[in-house]
Amino acid sequence: MAGIKRALISVSDKTGVVDMAKGLEALGAEILSTGGTAKTLRKAGVTVTDVAAYTGSPEILDGRVKTLHPKIHGGLLGRRSVPAHVEQMKQQGIGPIDVVVVNLYPFEATIAKPHCPFEEAIENIDIGGPSMLRSAAKNHEDVLVVVDPADYQRVLDAAKTGTASRELRRELAMKVFQHTARYDSLIGGYLEKQVQGSEVKFPTILSLQFERAEMLRYGENPHQQGAFYRELHSTEPSVSRGKILHGKAMSYNNFLDANSALELAKEYDEIAVAIIKHNNPCGVALGATPVEAYVKARETDPISAFGGVIAFNRPVDLAAAKEITSTFVEVVIAPGFADDALAELKRKKDLRLLDVGPLTKVKQEGFDLKKLVGGLIVQDRDHQL
Repeated sequence: MAGIKRALISVSDKTGVVDMAKGLEALGAEILSTGGTAKTLRKAGVTVTDVAAYTGSPEILDGRVKTLHPKIHGGLLGRRSVPAHVEQMKQQGIGPIDVVVVNLYPFEATIAKPHCPFEEAIENIDIGGPSMLRSAAKNHEDVLVVVDPADYQRVLDAAKTGTASRELRRELAMKVFQHTARYDSLIGGYLEKQVQGSEVKFPTILSLQFERAEMLRYGENPHQQGAFYRELHSTEPSVSRGKILHGKAMSYNNFLDANSALELAKEYDEIAVAIIKHNNPCGVALGATPVEAYVKARETDPISAFGGVIAFNRPVDLAAAKEITSTFVEVVIAPGFADDALAELKRKKDLRLLDVGPLTKVKQEGFDLKKLVGGLIVQDRDHQL
């Protein structure tokens, strides 16, 4: 890749931005910036050119118009491999911008505040940021565009070594459009609530955001491909947020059964254990101790429970662990494992152990979704016994 001559940096989330700017400056890049970002960078010793000075146009309308200018977007969208573009840029005094580091006004955090005024929400809709990101992402063959602070270091490394591959550029562009799509969906959902009332539960356009966590060996059957996706920004204790402590990788059917088992066990305030196999309940029981609850659940239908998935709503202790290892079990899910119990369970090489962390008593909002061919049926979560 050619050397980096100019970088534009404008971020709301300042995480890592100083090191990123210093790294680009060390490569000889002129740093363009705006507002609070420029102030932060200057304070850290980075030489910064204000966008207003670069374009010759002052910020206007209380800062609503800062980067919406041909010298910015021409520098982002001009294709270096097209002679006519290069010539027009020269004629208009437009210099190429090689790197864009931008993240957006915190709209989601703003509307999450209790009693957020409508006017404050509207002012936190970013216009220039998404415009720059989309321009740079469209022209990613010539512009490195970074929306995620987690990518700063590898972008710097690629810039230092001249190894910003086509694959890296396309990945960064992909992340931009995924990010701006989610940003727009949040704004659309917020405005719909303002139009129809704050109690709108089922929006006209249902936008769901999940990230692929892992590829699975196969789906429900060996001839089907499968993957596991995790819902973005969900914090509820769940199989999806659990930590694998031991055993083979989870399969499609393991995830399905583990989710059913845990959600059933979570229904009870008392010590409870649920056993699921092929998405059918084999037993659920309460007990004075985890081992008592487990034995009672297993004895409900011991034949079906063999090779099943077990969920506890209390940490697993050694007594329960010894009962579990006395027979064949696929998965154990619990809000923690005692050290001696973990050692006992790990004697089973293939036994999957999933720690979901403390189970909160606060029932979090969310949808229960069922996929149909060509559609979805959606309901709110059932939080009643």
